[in-house]
Amino acid sequence: MEACATAHQWARELKKLGHDTRLMPPTYVKAYVKRGKNDAADAAAICEAVTRPSMRFVPIKSVEQQSALMLHRTRDLLIRQRTQLINALRAHLAELGLVAAKGHEGLHQLVTAVAESSDERLPSNARFACQAIAAQLSAVQTQINGLDKRITQAHRANPDSKRLEAIPGFGVILSTAVVATMTDPKAFKTGREFAAWIGLVPRQNSSGGKERLGSISKQGDRYLRRLLVLGAISIVGTARTRPDKYPWVTELLGRRPAKVVAVALANKMARTAWAVLARGETYRAPIRLSSAAIAAAA
Repeated sequence: MEACATAHQWARELKKLGHDTRLMPPTYVKAYVKRGKNDAADAAAICEAVTRPSMRFVPIKSVEQQSALMLHRTRDLLIRQRTQLINALRAHLAELGLVAAKGHEGLHQLVTAVAESSDERLPSNARFACQAIAAQLSAVQTQINGLDKRITQAHRANPDSKRLEAIPGFGVILSTAVVATMTDPKAFKTGREFAAWIGLVPRQNSSGGKERLGSISKQGDRYLRRLLVLGAISIVGTARTRPDKYPWVTELLGRRPAKVVAVALANKMARTAWAVLARGETYRAPIRLSSAAIAAAA
């Protein structure tokens, strides 16, 4: 068999040949390396770690899942580049006294000023440099639009992704990212395990029977965790303007800061997504009973 570029590709090739393959996180294997760093010590640590009954293994993603994640990673990279270009254009023009408001409208005004050759506020060299940034910004935006179109097409063709879109805070980007990242939902026993895998649970520093919980652990997939938090922030914003739509979030906002509420909501969204995928069901919004109904039931 030819040499493979990554461990996942190597595992997929062995699986095609009928071999049982399991991948372990390097962090978990490092604890079994006795001394030094060489191939023999690494092999001995791997053999020791794989026999542990509590060892966790990395699921092998399919080629389709890897391809879907490439669309997301490329889109994320281009969005960061777009932000850099916008900041550079604003900073260069601000040096010459051209300042516009925040948002798309302000950016459009600056790009228009750069494109107009009759505007005498910009020297020729500055105009040439800013036009290069504006052209690159337009090209990056066109590429982002193309990636969004491909992601939307993949979303419409995937029933799991369409079921996730019904969850509040989920959109096309988040739904497709969860489906592409979660190889096997049943690999997690509960939704809490999935939320912990993403890093949306408190970090523990407990000892001597005393539980000490801190901020979230931030372990796992950063991209997926960021999307979940952004989706939760959108719900928090809606709850502030429409308290009747998300009463649970509104009540929590009365006791906790907005960012704490967003992280708690992101944890709930992750558990809901696991339940939808693991059970193969569609999302059903919870029914909130009134005080009179609760009293009647009691």
